[in-house]
Formats: sequence, C-alpha cells, structure tokens
Amino acid sequence: MFDAFTKVVSQADTRGEFLSTAQLDALGAMVGDSFKRMDSVNRITSNASSIVSDAARTLFAEQPQLIAPGGNAYTSRRMAACLRDMEIILRYVTYAIFSGDASVLEDRCLNGLRETYVALGTPGASVAAGVQKMKDAALAIANDRAGITPGDCSALMSEIAGYFDRAAAAVS
Repeated sequence: MFDAFTKVVSQADTRGEFLSTAQLDALGAMVGDSFKRMDSVNRITSNASSIVSDAARTLFAEQPQLIAPGGNAYTSRRMAACLRDMEIILRYVTYAIFSGDASVLEDRCLNGLRETYVALGTPGASVAAGVQKMKDAALAIANDRAGITPGDCSALMSEIAGYFDRAAAAVS
C-alpha cells in the first residue's frame, strides 16, 4: 500500500519522468484538504460504535429473519461476528479516507470477502444493506458543519461515499 505521494513518485520514477504540474497540483489540493480529511476520519472514528450498532439495529428491524431462529445473526455469537465484520469494514473505510487511496480497503478487507460470505452462507445483499446504512450514518456525521475546518467538502463526501459503495459491491 502506497500513500498518494509515494504512488505518484513511484509511477513517475517507473516512467523516468519528472512530476508533472498536474500531479503536483493534485497533491497540493490533497494537502490543502487534509484537515477536512482528518476531521472526517476523526468524526467517523469517534462515532464508530454508534454507526455500527445503529446500522445493525436498523438492518435487523428491516430484515428480522436475520435475527430469528435459523437466521445468520441468530445467537449472540453470530450477532457478535456480524457486528465485528461491520466494524472491520468501517475501520478500513477510515483508513482509505485518511490515505485518500482505496487500495488498503481492497487489499486487506474486501479481497476475498464475498467468497468467504458465500462459503459461510451469509447473505451478501444483507451485508451490503448494512454497509449502506453505515455509509448514510458516516456521511451525516462527517458532513456536519459544526466545529470542523470550513470549506467545500462535496468532493471528499463523494470520495467517502465511494469507499462505502465499493465495500457494499464487494459483498453483494
């Protein structure tokens, strides 16, 4: 996993080129937005427990068969595994937000996750629905304007939404 700076330098070095003005401008913009990025990660991380538990609570209210006898989240052990998986996905999304790069999310979290869920008989569509619920909660928290670095956060919010969308697509 490379951070954005290392990736740009590595690519330029492989081609034997200097960094282009466009690359430097893009990295400069990323630095300029870094406080917004850190504010978002801090807010999501600080509210991770409630993001996960609220998403699970809503998911189970909408899909009660998951927690009914024979359901994939029936018994406290299975419920705990479900919540753990949701928390892991959320944690890796925050890593991607912080680094501005989805590779850590893809490589260390999502790669092979769908196959694992299929093997375990876990309904991918339900996991994807839970991820979407975490996305909604995380975006509401990250996009709250109170007490954060001022400025337009629309591009960052779109990026954050994209990481959740990748996770939902990977499991469904």
